[in-house]
Order: sequence, then structure tokens, then C-alpha cells
Amino acid sequence: MVEIETHGCKLNTADSQQMAAEFLRAGFEVRSRENSNPPDVFILNSCTVTHIADKKARQAISAAKRRYPNALTVMTGCYPERAADETASLHSVDMVLGNRGKPQLVEAVTDRLKIDLTPCADGRDIIPNAALLGRTRASVKIQEGCDQVCAYCIVPKVRGRERSVPVDEIVSRVLQLEGTGCREVVFTGTQLGHYGFDLDSGVALPFMLTEVLKRTDIPRIRVSSLQPPEIDNRLLGVWSNEGEGRLCPHFHMPLQSGSEAILRKMRRTYSSEEFLRKVDLVRSRLPECGVTTDVIAGFPGETDEDHEASASVMRAADFSDAHIFPYSARPGTSAHHFDDQIDPATKSERARELRAIGRTSSESFKASMLGQVRSVLWEGQRGKLGLTDNYIKVRMDDGNIKRDGDGLIEDVVLRSVQEDGVVVVGVD
Repeated sequence: MVEIETHGCKLNTADSQQMAAEFLRAGFEVRSRENSNPPDVFILNSCTVTHIADKKARQAISAAKRRYPNALTVMTGCYPERAADETASLHSVDMVLGNRGKPQLVEAVTDRLKIDLTPCADGRDIIPNAALLGRTRASVKIQEGCDQVCAYCIVPKVRGRERSVPVDEIVSRVLQLEGTGCREVVFTGTQLGHYGFDLDSGVALPFMLTEVLKRTDIPRIRVSSLQPPEIDNRLLGVWSNEGEGRLCPHFHMPLQSGSEAILRKMRRTYSSEEFLRKVDLVRSRLPECGVTTDVIAGFPGETDEDHEASASVMRAADFSDAHIFPYSARPGTSAHHFDDQIDPATKSERARELRAIGRTSSESFKASMLGQVRSVLWEGQRGKLGLTDNYIKVRMDDGNIKRDGDGLIEDVVLRSVQEDGVVVVGVD
């Protein structure tokens, strides 16, 4: 039996789903949440985007070894891709494979355990519920790698150059998920807006989305992240036309900084003015959409004025949600060598201030949605936890929970915001 724990981004989630399917095809059992038996193999698919991610990976693999002392513990993902020797030296790690080793993971584990399993007779591509984002949502990798090489980012080193998954493979993957009862796919990658540049002429993100919409019946499709320069009227037209009712009106647009000087130093490819123009464009085409973002606080050389510029852009953009990260120096990036690092206390304080702005705008967005009818996908028991099409976490008034709703999509009325930020909904 194999247990897979996933840290980090949805790209890692997609990789873990693929790993789970490959282990099942090879004859292994993949441990579900309901299974109380200890696994024979524990795999941590790790993240390394910050030093905190590294710390969480070390803690997780150590806890797994204590919990399952007889299991083979495997560290894979971005952390060992960046620091293979460091991860291999951990006493709780029995085997290390970076991202490039993931395709050989099943074979490596089988060889290490010296076992001979019987593969699935028909070789079908199994997608276990235990490996989905929830029970009814799944990540589908459409692209991987990045050629941009931002000053702070380790992704190009651990994910390599940009490469796109062919359209037919994406359609096939969505059809497989659809056949298992999956109700929402999240298209993920590192630079989704660059999709198709390495494929046939005319193949780009709008074309791929249109093909999936035409050739599958999956009820909901979500695009995980887009850079401001990648958003234009042609792309948004897919949401307004072919994708209406199926393409989720949610756009994650990483800001990173509102300061022109810091954006240039980060090697980002847009200005704060262009960023705000694209937010306005999205909302002009899809007025009730959710717009979420990432912001880095305390990048090297960031002055008080630069910090205030980020705060100003956040207020102007009025995001529906914002993820704020204090800058974390990553070995292997150019920003790691900058000599104007910001002290930890200042980074923490600036992050706190930006999070407060993000909370205010998130609360405002949710309040503006109250009284509206939105589509929600329930995960597990109906009403316990779900996600609207425009990315609002909701739960239902207990009086309306009458049946199991795993995979149920229904229209609900948004009624009130609870203290934890979750919106209470009902069905009229």
C-alpha cells in the first residue's frame, strides 16, 4: 500500500494524481483517508518555493517515519530537485527522486522493495478519488516549466524549460476524469498563458480551452493562474461564449509587487498600471468574477515607498482574495545574492499590513455577493463545504442538509458571511 502526501501548488497535485494512477496500474493499493492500515510506502511530493516549504517537508517526512517506522519513505518533488544531497542526508528519508525522476518512481520503489506485483489486466488509466483535490475536483497539467526566470523564483530550476501538453492528451485526461465522476478540473502549469507556443501553429490557450469544451462534458473548468500580459479579449471571449456556465469566472493574477522599481528588479513583465488595466478588463467582461492574487512583501531593496505602492495597488484592484508571502531567499536564484536584503521583522510587518488589506477586500467582495444565486460544487456531504464558480468557500445552513452531495453541483443563494470567512448559503 502506498500513501502520497502533497505539498505546494496544483502542479504538484496533478503530479501526485498521476503517480497514484501509475501505482494502481502497477498493482499497488493507494491509501485513502478512510483506510486505517499503515502504508508500506510513504511518498512526500514536496515544495521548495520558500524556506518554510522546505521546513514543512522535513517535518512531514520525519513525522511519517515516526508514524510508519516500517514504511519506505520517499522524498520527491521540487525540494530534492533543488537540493538532492540535502534531502538524501535526512535520517527519515530512505529514497530521493526529484521532479525529473517522477516518471521512474514506481519502478524505483518496486526495485527497492524487491517485489513482483500483478499489473491491472487492462492497463486502464485509473484515477483514484483519494488523489483528487477534494473528492470531486482534480488538477490537470497542461503545461510545465518557465522561461521567464524571475529574480526570486526557483521554479525554472526545479521544473525546467516551458513545454506544453498536446491538446489530445488534455482532452483524454479530462474524459478519464469525467468517467470517474469528477465534476471540476483545474488546468494547472507554470505559465498557462504561454500554452501551445511549442505546438502546431494556432494552438494556444483559447484554442485548447475551446477544444476541451467541445469534446468533453465536464461541468466545470477552472484555469489556475494567468499573468497580466497573457489576458486579452480573445481569451476572455472563450469565457463569454463557448465557456459560459462551464469556465469558472475566477482569475488568479499574481501581482507580486505594486512598485515599478521592484517589478523591474524582480524581472516581471508588466507594470502596475498594466496590471490594473487587465483587472479592469476582466471585470468589464465578467463583472461578478473573482480576482485573486499573490504578493511578495519585503523583496530585497524594497523601501517604505515601494511597500506603500503595493498597498495602493492592492486597494485599487480590490481583490476577492490575496495570498501574501514574506520574501524568502532561495539558493539558486539571483535575488539570493542581492546585498540589500530586508530584515525579517520588517518583512513580517509589511506582510501583516498587506494581509489586512487583503482581508478587507475579500470581506467586501463576499458582502457584494450576498443575495446572489451562484453555482456551487459540494465536496463530501452536501452543504458541509463547497466552492462557488467564482471561488468563494461556502457551507450550508444545517437545516438544508438532506442528502449526500459528493459531486453535486447546484445553485444556491449566498446569505451571510461567518467569522471564519466562509459564506453561509441556502437553497430557495
